[in-house]
Amino acid sequence: MPAHLLQEEEFSSTSSTTAVGTVTSRVTRNGNAVVEKNLLNHEDLAGDRGMIDDLFDETYREKEGPKPPLRYVWRNIILMSLLHLGAIFALTLIPSAKIQTLAWAVLCFLLSALGITAGSHRLWSHRSYKATLPLRIFLTIANSMAFQNDIYEWVRDHRVHHKFSETDADPHNAMRGFFFSHIGWLLVRKHPDVIEKGQKLDLSDIKADKVVMFQRRYYKPSVVLLCFTLPTVVPWYFWDESLVISFFIPAILRYTIGLNATWLVNSAAHMFGNRPYDQNINPRENPLVSLGALGEGFHNYHHTFPYDYSTSEFGWRFNLTTAFIDLMCLLGLASDRKKVSKEVILARKMRTGDGSHKSG
Repeated sequence: MPAHLLQEEEFSSTSSTTAVGTVTSRVTRNGNAVVEKNLLNHEDLAGDRGMIDDLFDETYREKEGPKPPLRYVWRNIILMSLLHLGAIFALTLIPSAKIQTLAWAVLCFLLSALGITAGSHRLWSHRSYKATLPLRIFLTIANSMAFQNDIYEWVRDHRVHHKFSETDADPHNAMRGFFFSHIGWLLVRKHPDVIEKGQKLDLSDIKADKVVMFQRRYYKPSVVLLCFTLPTVVPWYFWDESLVISFFIPAILRYTIGLNATWLVNSAAHMFGNRPYDQNINPRENPLVSLGALGEGFHNYHHTFPYDYSTSEFGWRFNLTTAFIDLMCLLGLASDRKKVSKEVILARKMRTGDGSHKSG
């Protein structure tokens, strides 16, 4: 994981977009070479977000000795098995579904996905932009529709993932294989280091958000209502879709696809793709994952610059979440988007990248 970055001030023409950091270094060019004159610690770059717990901790060392034995969570194994069997059954119902039902399922997928990508990930986990109360409420509702743990728990696990990526303290450590990082981590008890490090994180910014804590208090009923009841009732009530199709396609199939789209960021985007920004870390650039996860597959970039609101240097390309956040800024519902300057990105590619940017 990167420990230092070149920092250079660069403000865009949009007043609500803020370049990360202050003027403390420069880049000089000699032909095609980009030479960094000064390196700056991540903590200096992250200061104005009010948190630094999503930055890799190079001081962490895994404990010596045998690994703790796997402890299976049979409830999760059974529920996840039933869920995926239900999704397979739902696929057989698609030819019988009304076009309105299929469109509604897609809409529910997009809304719930934004609750994760624009909400618990880019807003609350990384503080990469600011959102007004109405937008925070909307993203919280969408997050409950996604049913991937409440925002507080999602943020805690995600910050631990970044701070201790690919170690025993990483909840979905990709070094333990594709299956574990995709879904297996939810089927077993957490490694003791994950629990220990999670308890030590500073989550005061999340605890101070009344919207987040309200959702945490009423999370279970909100999931029943928003993830399963609402997606089922709308097509059944408004256009007389059968109750079976209304439940299995907009609720079960949509939910299962949403889960796997998120999980692919933890698995495939840590294993398959190039590393143009930092070849020393596992996360990769994976456009296919970005398509399914609304822009979250540019993972080598994201782990190199976790505070960039776009999680990519390419704007809206394969990145519906960035387009959504930009729209919210245009409407006055979001502001203070953090963005890394092009000079800093290029310097980082030249210093630690795998060279693949030259052919892309």
